[in-house]
Amino acid sequence: MATLAIAPNVNPLFDRAPDLRDTRQRAKLSPNAIKAFVNIANKWDLTETQARGLLGGLASSTYHAWKTEPRGRKLDQDTLMRISLVIGIYKALHIYFGQPWADRWVTLGNRNSLFGGVAPIDYMLRRGQPGMMQVRLMLDMWRGGQ
Repeated sequence: MATLAIAPNVNPLFDRAPDLRDTRQRAKLSPNAIKAFVNIANKWDLTETQARGLLGGLASSTYHAWKTEPRGRKLDQDTLMRISLVIGIYKALHIYFGQPWADRWVTLGNRNSLFGGVAPIDYMLRRGQPGMMQVRLMLDMWRGGQ
């Protein structure tokens, strides 16, 4: 009878996606998610309006409060999902493209049929979370050679 051995260096906390319905998990993830999002928005050279739009139209005062002090924040499921998509897009771009294209790609006009000549950031802002998911899936397909 074969047994399944777990690699000794595998962290059991990462064996499955976090349950974003759990308020404790969201509270634990939120500060680092905010920091990661702000760093990516800066690397992509997004305007505040674009950054807030990716977060679902967050108020300017809330965005500034999060940037100033991310500790103690507890984001909702939708916002954490949006940040997760941004992180995935960022990661896929850095795997697929070399520098500096990885950080410029989001704001450049794009002839891909998905974008129709507009920049991916504009597509994602217009389509919301479903548009962000489409961009993420497209980049994952590119990255995987499909």
